[in-house]
Amino acid sequence: MKLAFFDAKPYDKPAFDRYAADAGIKIKYYETKLNEDTVELATGADAVCVFVNDTVNREVIDRLYELGVKTVALRCAGFNNVDIKHAAGKIRVVRVPAYSPYAVAEHAIALLLTSIRRIHKAYIRTRDFNFSLNGMTGFDLHGKTVGVIGTGRIGRVFIDICLGFGMKVLAYDKFPAEGLDNGDTVRYVSTEELFAKSDIISLHCPLTEETYHIINEQSLSACKRGVVLINTSRGALVDAEALLSAIKARQVGAACLDVYEEESDLFFEDNSGHILEDDTLARLISMPNVIVSSHQAFLTEEALSNIAETTVENLLALESSGSSENEVLPKG
Repeated sequence: MKLAFFDAKPYDKPAFDRYAADAGIKIKYYETKLNEDTVELATGADAVCVFVNDTVNREVIDRLYELGVKTVALRCAGFNNVDIKHAAGKIRVVRVPAYSPYAVAEHAIALLLTSIRRIHKAYIRTRDFNFSLNGMTGFDLHGKTVGVIGTGRIGRVFIDICLGFGMKVLAYDKFPAEGLDNGDTVRYVSTEELFAKSDIISLHCPLTEETYHIINEQSLSACKRGVVLINTSRGALVDAEALLSAIKARQVGAACLDVYEEESDLFFEDNSGHILEDDTLARLISMPNVIVSSHQAFLTEEALSNIAETTVENLLALESSGSSENEVLPKG
């Protein structure tokens, strides 16, 4: 099997090379993202491997089909960048539904602690031998209420960590997890109650039509003043302009963002020598109470190994049996 691997980074290759070699899969790595302009690079491939910022729309799917590509293998859980309905009957789509929920949940906590305890500021100060504590006051997590939107594997790991800190959890999910609500430290509530009572809100839900801009001007105004927002899921869950306005109005006390709605042309690349044309992102980064990391929550050795292993297993399953438990099918 020949695999065209798009948006390839140095950290992707070791694990994929290891698992692909054992499976007899030949990989051609491309640094460029898959889109209408680069789809011709898939010529001669049996499958393509793509990530979160690759574009797999109608035009790309039609051309892949014409080129004889049989499978789109997503090396991620989300598939909002793929036109699943249009792919049906033409190209099979598989994904990695879970790689390391601990990686993402732990990164969310790391961002939170860094923000509220001013660790990023302390690091910069002490490198200049400035040991003043002025402006460094944080707050305890113990006893605070955290709102968790999305209680899948990552959300539940995040909740476990929060409980370890002695926090109370208000959870929301369209499909509640059985046994999670204990009526005390963890309760399922409406989004209205979650917004109104949470000191911290963390997003762990997929991007769908229902969750698009779930954090918007209206929901932010319904939050407690000074709320801390964490997003390690998908950028478009948050209306960035509304978030920026809420930060300026002091309604949002801090924001911890590992994803951004318009990240596709920015994240995963070194843009340090360029002028950032995205004014909203530039203003967010300039805020002293905003931390932005570049979609790195997944980036652990364990997660990379799991991603490669599952992706290869998905491809082999389709080749040998014609089906995969991780195939993404259109709804209805």
